[in-house]
Amino acid sequence: MAAAAWSERVLELVLKLNSLQRACCLPFCVQGQRVGWVMPPVAQVLVQNSDIFKLCNDSGARLELSDRLHCPKERTRAVQEVMEALRGQDVFPCLQEWRDELYDVKGLFADPPLLSMERAATPLLGVPRYGVHVNGFLRRGADIFMWIARRSLTKPTYPGKLDHLAAGGISAGSGVWETLLKECMEEACIPESLAATAKPAGTISYAYEKDAALYLECQFVYDLEVPESFQPCVGDGEVQEFYLWPLDQVKDAIATQEFKPNCALVILDFLIRKGHIQPDTEKFYTKFVENLHGPL
Repeated sequence: MAAAAWSERVLELVLKLNSLQRACCLPFCVQGQRVGWVMPPVAQVLVQNSDIFKLCNDSGARLELSDRLHCPKERTRAVQEVMEALRGQDVFPCLQEWRDELYDVKGLFADPPLLSMERAATPLLGVPRYGVHVNGFLRRGADIFMWIARRSLTKPTYPGKLDHLAAGGISAGSGVWETLLKECMEEACIPESLAATAKPAGTISYAYEKDAALYLECQFVYDLEVPESFQPCVGDGEVQEFYLWPLDQVKDAIATQEFKPNCALVILDFLIRKGHIQPDTEKFYTKFVENLHGPL
C-alpha cells in the first residue's frame, strides 16, 4: 500500500476512535465522584427511575446515582435492574450485546469499585472499560514477526476480524495480570511459564460515541516475545486460526477493514515503539502518538 494512502487511512481510524465530544455529555457521578459520562437523551430515560438516578444542577448539570444506595452491592443490584428492564424494552442497541459479565465501576483503575455493572450496559453511563492486549512476536535476526489471530465467525462482535494473539476485558474482581494469564491460556493455549514473561508496555486509551452510547476504553498493553518453536493453538473457540506475519504485512493490514479497530491502535503503538514507524518519514507521527493516549 502506498505510504500516503496508508497514513490517511490509519489517521482516519485513530481519529474515529477518539471522536467523543465531552462538551455534549453530562458527568455521571457516584458518591460525589465522576466515574463516567452520559448523553442527555440517555439521562432523560434513566431518570424515569427517579429512586435510582437523578439529574442535579446545583453545581453544574450532572447525572447522579442515588445516595440512598449505600454500598457497592446495593448499587450493583439497582443499576442491573434498570438495565435489564431497558434491555427488555429494546431501547438502546448496545444492550442487545448483553454478556452476563460484570465490569467494575471506579474512579481510577486501582480504586475500590463503587459498583459493578453488565459489560454491555457500561457505554450508557460512559464508564471506562479496561482490557489487556498481548503483542506476541518473535525475532529472526534484525526482523520482527508478529502472531495475529483471526476471530471466530461466531463471535458476537467483529466476527472474522483480525485480532491480537491474546486479549480480553477485565471482569469485575479481576486484575490485569490475572486476566493476561487467563486470556493467554484460553485463547491461544500459551502456558503460564511463557505468558509470565510478558513485559508491560503502557496503555492505549480512546473514546467515541455510537448510537448514544459512549465507549471509553483503556487497554493495558504487554509485549510477549516468544521463541521460534512456539505455536499458538485454538483454545476456547474465540479464535479460528493464527498467522505469523512480518511487520510490513501487519502494518499494511491495520489500514484495512480486516482488523478489529482497537487492536489496530494497539499494534500501531507497537510499530511506533519498535521503530517500524519513524518520525522523519511518517507525516502523521505526532497525531498518532497524541491520539493513542486520549483522556478517559
